[in-house]
Amino acid sequence: MKLSRPPYWAIAAIVVVIIISSAIAVSNKKAKLTSTPTYITPMLSDPFLQLPSETSVRVVWFTDFPGSFHRVVYGEKLDRTTEAITTKLSRVREDPDSRTDRAYQEMKRRDIWRHEAIVTSLTESQPIPYRVISARNDRDNVKEIKSGVFTLAPKPQPGQPLKILLTSDHQLKPMTAANLQKVAETIGRVDAVFMAGDLVNIPDRASEWFDDTRGGAFFPCLQGRAKYELEKQGVKTVYTGGELIQHAPLFTAIGNHEVMGKFSDRRSLKQQFNDAIPRDKARTNYEEIAQQFNLGADPVVREAWVKANSFNSDTYEELFTLPQSIPGGKKYYAETFGDIRLVVLFVTNIWRPATRIRRAGSPNLGANVRGKYRESDLDLDRPEKWGYGQHIFEPIAKGSPQYSWLEKELESEEFKQAKYKIVMFHHPPHTLGENIVPPYTDPAAKIEYKNDGSILSLRYEYPPEKDYIIRDLLPLLESAGVQLVFYGHSHLWNRFVSHSGMHFLESSNVGNTYGAFTGEKQRDIPKNNSQFNYALTGDPNGLEPVLPNIAPLLDKNNRPSPYIASNDITVFSILDTGDSSVSSYRFDTRSPNSQVVKFDRFILDR
Repeated sequence: MKLSRPPYWAIAAIVVVIIISSAIAVSNKKAKLTSTPTYITPMLSDPFLQLPSETSVRVVWFTDFPGSFHRVVYGEKLDRTTEAITTKLSRVREDPDSRTDRAYQEMKRRDIWRHEAIVTSLTESQPIPYRVISARNDRDNVKEIKSGVFTLAPKPQPGQPLKILLTSDHQLKPMTAANLQKVAETIGRVDAVFMAGDLVNIPDRASEWFDDTRGGAFFPCLQGRAKYELEKQGVKTVYTGGELIQHAPLFTAIGNHEVMGKFSDRRSLKQQFNDAIPRDKARTNYEEIAQQFNLGADPVVREAWVKANSFNSDTYEELFTLPQSIPGGKKYYAETFGDIRLVVLFVTNIWRPATRIRRAGSPNLGANVRGKYRESDLDLDRPEKWGYGQHIFEPIAKGSPQYSWLEKELESEEFKQAKYKIVMFHHPPHTLGENIVPPYTDPAAKIEYKNDGSILSLRYEYPPEKDYIIRDLLPLLESAGVQLVFYGHSHLWNRFVSHSGMHFLESSNVGNTYGAFTGEKQRDIPKNNSQFNYALTGDPNGLEPVLPNIAPLLDKNNRPSPYIASNDITVFSILDTGDSSVSSYRFDTRSPNSQVVKFDRFILDR
């Protein structure tokens, strides 16, 4: 089908190249200090730790000024110094929907600088003090801005007992700050944070990472600098989050909320986020545009255009220094941390909510709705408006580059020698939540035509037998002896155990819930418009949830519940390599002075 395009698409190719080239590396030369008043003041973020090695660790922080002579001072007397490399984030913006001290009337780029210093020659695993210092030019003077004093350490040695926070789906949700504050109060300093995706809501909106005025931005919550006022039963409590990642490295997986859709300088950030399409569709579009507007065959221009008109995770990748793989880069990787071999996969698809254009039909299947199961009837003759269903961002099917890399990783000595083999990704393989339906596979388009050859309807089906997680991924993990698969996405807590003894944990009831579908509560799925019987309730992939074994919540019939799906009770989980356990804790925000309750514990014993 020939696509008609307005001329602005041709201009987009040029705009994208400008966007990509705008990632400005700022030189890190020492400034001449004509006057050096020193004071302690908050930066855009506190420092946090990344990518530890046996003898080093990276320290990262952000400012809203370029400054000069950014550095880390460390050691018992803070008498050792290492300088930082500074780069400017290339895609972060604000728009009228941003919650900031400044009101934005239109889309605006936001200037934010990232500073990263490598602290080397670390010979002991014991933490040592550090702080970061940034010099800010102020007219004729240079003022030094200092962080607080925190601690850093190299990668832990095998046999060293560790406590790891397992978390996901923060997304500036109401209870996130309370959740992380209770982690710090209950556990103290953790040794690492494993986060299974969905860090914020819209990754290119800078304020969601740093300074959203509601008080629950990503970095403040994980650094004990949040100020989120939570009101429950008429009582208001301010939660600050927990001082965690200043002392412990952060390892993350990509969730659907780390991926932006088509770039635009006119549409809102939310519209751009929701408008991702598959890369192969964008490449087909480019070939037609290139011929129509004589754009040439420059591969750099082509790939820049395709990325800008499909999806990207650029801001996520610019923010974090993570282990890298070939060919996955930061998108999927493996790392040894003490006795743990952590394998992080890029397993997520676009969360395609129904977009109601007119009030007609059911939420997902109305005639004028674009969603995971269909295109809107209003757009059938406008393929540039199609969403292509709930498409997958990075293939994990057998034979894909990610699958082939994983096969090699599971055969590596680093993986085989590890005491604890843990795999983390975003999309659930087993859950009582909503987001496991439809199956995790490529949408199959079903098109019906009118007599004149025009399209009558376009809907999408997802054959359960082609679920890539169940069909391809899990058998590979089972045969490799993986003990724990950790994931999120449905905003609840539940866990499962396979017949071979592999554990599955979803501990994503951090800020809110989308509910658990059991009993009379059914998922919103097509009932008469598909040949497949998608699961209305329970785990579609055949496992029964495990009942918490210490202090399960009771349901409305006073029976122990195998899940927590609550907008009042928040949950976090801790992996303790000292005793091979994973423990889960809950806190009831309706009672701010109540105790945190450990309600479940299991042993990684495969």
